[in-house]
Amino acid sequence: MTEDSDIIVMYGTSWCGDTRRARTFFSRHGIDYQWVDIDYDESGRQMVETINHGNRSVPTILFPDGTFLVEPSEEDLKLKFSLTD
Repeated sequence: MTEDSDIIVMYGTSWCGDTRRARTFFSRHGIDYQWVDIDYDESGRQMVETINHGNRSVPTILFPDGTFLVEPSEEDLKLKFSLTD
């Protein structure tokens, strides 16, 4: 898996409600990101497990500034992107 350090990377699964909610949020606000489905991407799964101390907590979202959010609520995402709506 190749990651561009200037883009947000969202690790998740297609069946996870929290992941679907985060992807919908990004789409609704026109936020570009790289999608990695950890059900099919071994290195992505390992990244999630490393960040989350062995757990496969999704979505796990990595930002270009080195920060990350794990299973963020819509409010967490609004705060991260300084959105009010």
